[in-house]
Amino acid sequence: MAALVGVGMAGRCLGQQHQNLKPVVLSTQWAGVPMKKNKKMVSPGRKGQWCFEGDLAFLASSGFRVKKPWISSVFVRAASQSSSFSQLVSPAQEPLAGTGARVSRIGSEFRVTKETSVEINIDLDGNGICDCDTGIPFLDHMLDQLAAHGLFDLRVKAKGDTHIDDHHTNEDVALALGTALLRALGDRKGICRFGDFTAPLDEALVHVVLDLSGRPHLSSNLEIPTQRVGNYDTQLVEHFFQSLVNTSGMTLHICQLSGENSHHIIEATFKAFARALRQATEHDERRRGSIPSSKGVLSRA
Repeated sequence: MAALVGVGMAGRCLGQQHQNLKPVVLSTQWAGVPMKKNKKMVSPGRKGQWCFEGDLAFLASSGFRVKKPWISSVFVRAASQSSSFSQLVSPAQEPLAGTGARVSRIGSEFRVTKETSVEINIDLDGNGICDCDTGIPFLDHMLDQLAAHGLFDLRVKAKGDTHIDDHHTNEDVALALGTALLRALGDRKGICRFGDFTAPLDEALVHVVLDLSGRPHLSSNLEIPTQRVGNYDTQLVEHFFQSLVNTSGMTLHICQLSGENSHHIIEATFKAFARALRQATEHDERRRGSIPSSKGVLSRA
């Protein structure tokens, strides 16, 4: 068994301050995947903090997917605490065209403006793990619903001018999430494309239908009776979905069938959206990896 070391973009993605660090080993033991010959290979048993994009692409081509996004500090922290590749990679969920291997469906986005700084990672084939801190507690609660009911692994870290209000942070989190979703979907080969789910929460009932068509559109008839839930401005709910639609290239219809409690209406919306998105991103085995469009392409263009 040997450890794999490479050269790539991780240091650049993590910032100027890391450019002088030498590439070292994430871990040393993983079975069933051939090692590339490399003069920089080191002895088994050594553990380090860095792995580079080229190495992880090689893992993907060998039938593994990275559990943690590699262009994020969370991956570095996970790597520094891990003693084996088995803690960082696992069989992926998407078939690699022409092979029996599987590739990752992970998307990341870093969005920085004068108003906010947002980092998002999403794994479409996750386990519902959520690690979200947006500075807006109610939004964190809704993102937790998205991860838990969509079975996505979702990490969101955001800092914004919430001393003014939550508008900019709410918007930029949604824009970054849409972009990360777009990247995770790739060319959208083999997906079901459409999702349709109705979620109840006590007296509230919300129906969500979506199409990962590449064409952004939102229709919503939400009627939220109060201006705020806690400190969260309920006007931001529709703006969140409009922003997400704009960057992800999604057609989204939200239909409120009933509801009197503002919290229940919003939470039912996020739950229905999560389940519909899960349906749309899942694989249709009968398609055998083909693009679900009579035009042969699904894109933002």
